[in-house]
Amino acid sequence: MKKQLTYAYIALGLVSFFWGTTYIAARISAKQIPGLYVSATRQFIAGLLMVLFFKLRGLPWPDKRSLLRIGIQGFFLLFISNGLLTWAIQFIPGGLAAIIAGLVPLFIALFSVFFLKHAKFTLLMLAGLLVGFAGIIVIFYDHLKEFVNRDFTFGIILSFIATVSWSFGSVYSSKYKQETHILFSAGLQMLIAGSLLLPICFATRQYSNLITADHAALLSIGYLIVFGSFVAYTAYVYMLKKLPAAQTSVYAYINPIVAIFFGWLLLDEKMSSNIITGSVITIGGVFLVNKEFKKQQPKEEH
Repeated sequence: MKKQLTYAYIALGLVSFFWGTTYIAARISAKQIPGLYVSATRQFIAGLLMVLFFKLRGLPWPDKRSLLRIGIQGFFLLFISNGLLTWAIQFIPGGLAAIIAGLVPLFIALFSVFFLKHAKFTLLMLAGLLVGFAGIIVIFYDHLKEFVNRDFTFGIILSFIATVSWSFGSVYSSKYKQETHILFSAGLQMLIAGSLLLPICFATRQYSNLITADHAALLSIGYLIVFGSFVAYTAYVYMLKKLPAAQTSVYAYINPIVAIFFGWLLLDEKMSSNIITGSVITIGGVFLVNKEFKKQQPKEEH
């Protein structure tokens, strides 16, 4: 049991760092390849390889009920959330997308209050909610002029939808005990999401010939497959089952910091005092909501 807890904390560290870097990798690849197609390719290849690996080891297919639940998780977490967020990064900086995604713990708390019925909305939660969104307003002060750009506004909207979808999918996942091998389940989620995204990309012409893409774009997709999907997503699915939900959300505080730093270092993305101040305020608001939510959680055994 102690060894499993150690692995869970290692998984949390991997998710905290590598998911922060994937915003930058997605931004690099989305400069040449449509973001939706980047997500579809990443999910399909990673999912296919992982499913083949476990099938060759003789794992049986999940029963119909388990497969339905896996499909729903893949739909909200990867098809909608990752698909739209990677598409959004085609239009907005990766660091900004990561800050918006940093609101995940806040929305998880809200969805838990309304759907899981084991928490209640309090004044401290309301205060944290207001502080979190105040931080977002401070961040966007530097981007007000960019809202006249339809692509920028579209990217912001996509990011918020993706964040809400990820939060709902995470709450849904926490409701059910996983009966399928954790990593096999993660592979199936990725394969389902990629299989749904690819035909949409072709139907809407949101695709490009990968052979003509330069090395930076292709290496970025490779990075997303290996470190975003194989390493970080499987680590995320693992830690969800081994740590309390409120504890796993720590990654959402670290991802924006990693994304902003590497975006500034590698892509010359803006790092102004407003962005830094707003990020701190937003993280503070999310922390308040999460702290209050954590107090109300029943003790979990792991």
